[in-house]
Amino acid sequence: MSADAQAHPASKLAAIKSTAGSLVKPGESELARWKRTFDKFAGQEVDGTKYLTVQQFIDAIAPTNEGFSRIKREQYSILFRVADTHNRGLVSFEEFVVFETILKRPDADYQLAFAVFDVDASGEVDFNEFKSVLSENLSASGIPFNFDCDWIKLYLGKRGGSHVLGYDEFTQLIKGFQGERLRQAFHFFDKDSDGYIAPDEFQRIIVEVAGHKLSDSVLQRLPTLCTMSPGRKISYSEVIAFHNIIREMDLVERIINRAVRNSRDGRISVSDFLDEAANSMRYGVFTPMEANIIWHFASRGADGSAQRLTKGDFEALLDAKWQPPVDILAAPTKKTSLLHEIGNSTYNFVLGGIAGGLGAFTVYPIDLVKTRLQNQRSTVVGEVLYRNAFDCVKKVYANEGGVRAFYRGVLPQLIGVAPEKAIKITVNELVRKKLTDPETGRISLAAEILAGGAAGGCQVSVTNPLEIVKIRLQMAGEAARVEGAARVTAVGIIKQLGLVGLYKGAIACLWRDVPFSMIYFTSYAHLKKDVFKEGRQGKQLGMGELLLAAGIAGMPAAYLTTPADVIKTRLQTQARAGQTVYKGVVDGFKTILREEGVRALYKGGLARVIRSSPQFGVTLTAYEILHKHFPYPYADEPAVTVSPLRQHTDISRIRARNGLRILLDCSSRFGMVNAESAAKHVQSLPKVLQA
Repeated sequence: MSADAQAHPASKLAAIKSTAGSLVKPGESELARWKRTFDKFAGQEVDGTKYLTVQQFIDAIAPTNEGFSRIKREQYSILFRVADTHNRGLVSFEEFVVFETILKRPDADYQLAFAVFDVDASGEVDFNEFKSVLSENLSASGIPFNFDCDWIKLYLGKRGGSHVLGYDEFTQLIKGFQGERLRQAFHFFDKDSDGYIAPDEFQRIIVEVAGHKLSDSVLQRLPTLCTMSPGRKISYSEVIAFHNIIREMDLVERIINRAVRNSRDGRISVSDFLDEAANSMRYGVFTPMEANIIWHFASRGADGSAQRLTKGDFEALLDAKWQPPVDILAAPTKKTSLLHEIGNSTYNFVLGGIAGGLGAFTVYPIDLVKTRLQNQRSTVVGEVLYRNAFDCVKKVYANEGGVRAFYRGVLPQLIGVAPEKAIKITVNELVRKKLTDPETGRISLAAEILAGGAAGGCQVSVTNPLEIVKIRLQMAGEAARVEGAARVTAVGIIKQLGLVGLYKGAIACLWRDVPFSMIYFTSYAHLKKDVFKEGRQGKQLGMGELLLAAGIAGMPAAYLTTPADVIKTRLQTQARAGQTVYKGVVDGFKTILREEGVRALYKGGLARVIRSSPQFGVTLTAYEILHKHFPYPYADEPAVTVSPLRQHTDISRIRARNGLRILLDCSSRFGMVNAESAAKHVQSLPKVLQA
């Protein structure tokens, strides 16, 4: 601090208070929160009053998730100098409130940076202040800066006989300073003025002006930029192009995210990036050199411009805290044992069965009505018992025993639905997992359809016996009323049909279940991802959204496969006297079309939609909720494979960090000089005084 600032601490406090005076005064809740924070960290008492020391202040205001990997913890002491308006090495509660009030301003980051340079708290930064503060923090880099350059003179014009900057002028100067620092640094190393510098010199420049914005991986690989062109040196154009990328990193990230989202396979090329940039930016554009540099570092230098990269490839460049996955794994990944796999699969089967049972029981009465409507044949006299679904409900309730009649055959349905749904869900997930690109997490539309078809095909082994027993039980009440037949049971049907008979109509069942699953699982996945935005910015769907996605997906799947369901139902129903007996699926299709017309193939279609849509909605929603709340108890802890990206932080902490980053754009070691000097001073003292 200058002598003037130390002699007039009150003027500095008044200046900072004046900048906060235009703000709305904090309410009781904010004061209470600030008081709790202050009391939590304040550990120094003087005459019964609590104060924050430098380290305690840093604990109170630094973002908790910063990790201090790119910004050193001690560099936050720069902000302590802003808060410590009395220059006593301690911050009182009143000073802490003023500092927190400043952080509420939308331009708090620039306010903090301005306060660091406005040493005498005059409300203006003169040339001497600007040069003194910067020189103090640039000296450690070994790269000089010429303060007598034309660029500085353009900003620090004369007013009243002295060079001064008001707050607004200062914000523009500090924003553009990094570009001038870069130009002068390049000129310093370009001794022969040929427009090229060595790779290690380029690395020194970038570490100095932007080291806090890049991951260790990128910083270590900076010299490889020389491999992009012959000569193994780096031109000024390449330095500026790289700097432009760093300056527009947020925009680069947004464009990459959009391009990846719009990509069919989750990979993008240089041309995809430039196309998306052209669509997203009204006036600015990225040059081919800038795009190629992005690809160079994202592809680790392996002919980057020719590669199609995934979003994960760019993380090392986009996230300053990124670390290689191998460095942050808590423990080596254990190979999953066969017993573990079997246990996990069995557990999934159980959850699938429970979820399937809930879905089946919920809609079973609708299924019974659907079956009755599909089986009645308009070509037989007296066969049309039900005019519509509502008429069917009334007659079943009135003539067959009330509500219980609607659950005739539900027991074998519930017994059989467990393996059926488990097979369906498990096979779909298994095939999808095998066909998903492990790098992008994407699966092609053809692969999604194949996974659904495989699930539908595998389930027929369980579905067909279940369906034929269920259908005959559902028709038993109608047969007993019309013909006076004896009571029919599930065991009796199984004995009558035998093993071969239980698979009667299996081809029709395949015709129905394979297309159904193809349509259903594909639609369900895309509804969750594209309509309800699952996974976007970590979004997890709620129960209502899951129900809607599963229910909507079931509608086209159910209706479009109704013809196959009609044929299957008639093949599996025991024909009565006067009814046509079909020889197979093709014969059934031709006969129904000839005798009853196209409309007959869609009998019960609406009931099928009404039944299938809520059934699968309940089933898959229940399955996902069960998985979420009752995960497999013996599952390995998921390994962390990438460093966590930006997490939510209180906005005032973000502004404090950004204020520090503005200063770090001048020098990555900003604030370290004083901290290191203080540390060396303490170490030079006798041990008694150090204590």
